[in-house]
Amino acid sequence: MEAFVNVLTNPYYVQVATMMGIFLIAALGLHLITGVTGQFSFGHAAFLSIGAYSSALMTIHLHTPFILNMLAGGLMAALWGVLLGFPSLRLTGDYLGITTLGFGEIVRVVFINMKITGGAGGLGGIPRETNILIVYIVVALTIWGLYRIQNSRFGRALAAIREDEIAAESMGINPLLYKIQGFALGTFFAGISGSLFAHMMQYLNPADFGFARSFEILNYVVLGGLGSIPGAILGTAVLSLAPEFLRFVQEYRMLIYGALMVLMMIFRPHGLLGGVDFARLYKKIKNKRKSVESNNAEGI
Repeated sequence: MEAFVNVLTNPYYVQVATMMGIFLIAALGLHLITGVTGQFSFGHAAFLSIGAYSSALMTIHLHTPFILNMLAGGLMAALWGVLLGFPSLRLTGDYLGITTLGFGEIVRVVFINMKITGGAGGLGGIPRETNILIVYIVVALTIWGLYRIQNSRFGRALAAIREDEIAAESMGINPLLYKIQGFALGTFFAGISGSLFAHMMQYLNPADFGFARSFEILNYVVLGGLGSIPGAILGTAVLSLAPEFLRFVQEYRMLIYGALMVLMMIFRPHGLLGGVDFARLYKKIKNKRKSVESNNAEGI
């Protein structure tokens, strides 16, 4: 018990858990874009950086409350999501992925060349406002929000677009409008994640938001299983914690990490929880139990 308490209060483990929660929010945003709507985005880190810098600059120069700054960071990322979405979401597949990848690099270069963001030297002096409690409250709200979205008319329209855009359009769904709305929501969560990141690290550098970060977040979603919220959670947990657990073989840990990913994709090509719907599974078990109880009552 004492060892368990020590783990919970160890600052290193708390920081690892907090960072995992922050990137989980970004992964859940990408889950809505890629997993639910079926749009490939390779520039998700750009929206993290927009949220992070917007929020940090408001904190430093305007001294506004952290909650307000966090929401502003999310809204700023969503605004850029809409601006990018109008011209680019008419594209599909690889072309859309390349467009978002290019946008990510443009945002990074712009931040490097702006004085207000500290340029290549980075932006420091950001007060620490993020803690593990705030992060996991936001994680819980994000999961709740995504479940509500996925089970709403809007969420079903996004899923219809993912399955067959032409068929969805023939049913009266405006694909471009829905895709932009889905993209804006996904980037909003990325902006919130970036804001929490900025106030956790207390320092921002454009190098932290390169394409490697975008692919890292995409890996969380793909490994967990596209279209699955539990999958996004599991994928983020596995890939965030694997490098930490492999520290005892520090020299080979990235090699083992890569091999584990290859093995998982061979044996679980649709992701760890791809195609698993816990809500539907729960309803099925519940209905089966009711049926058994009903048969027992009738003496069958």
